[in-house]
Amino acid sequence: MVWACSGDVGSDTLPPVARLTIRIDLSGHGAIGPGKIRLLELVGESGSISAAGRAMNMSYRRAWMLIDGLNRCFRTPVVETHFGGARGGGAVLTELGHDLIDRYRTIERAATKVSAQTLAALEAVQANQRVAGSVERKGRSTVGTRPRSPSMPRRAHS
Repeated sequence: MVWACSGDVGSDTLPPVARLTIRIDLSGHGAIGPGKIRLLELVGESGSISAAGRAMNMSYRRAWMLIDGLNRCFRTPVVETHFGGARGGGAVLTELGHDLIDRYRTIERAATKVSAQTLAALEAVQANQRVAGSVERKGRSTVGTRPRSPSMPRRAHS
């Protein structure tokens, strides 16, 4: 699991600032996370690895390599490709591909639901620290600044 800030989260899960990101490591055979799952969803919607890659701002080669890696993780492929033809081929999710998306999203929803209170508590502490640490100094906020290193020379003020 990975902590992430902001992003698009369903209204039935968490506040829009804190969310949980799930990555599943497959016993040394690779990993599945939100990016690969989204790529699979887009392949299913578009029928094209190229279109799915473009929708995610990645090259066809990168999208194809991710799909190929996923296909090699399992006994049967998650995406089948068809070459040539009048429309130039295409790609379809297999039954396993649909099942993989469903299982991942089920795990994601369950983990989000279970962790909602803890994430909200962490978010509340984070918000409190931002407010408490937001001291104005000569018109500038100190939010997000690190303490000055003792070896760092002071800047001359004009």
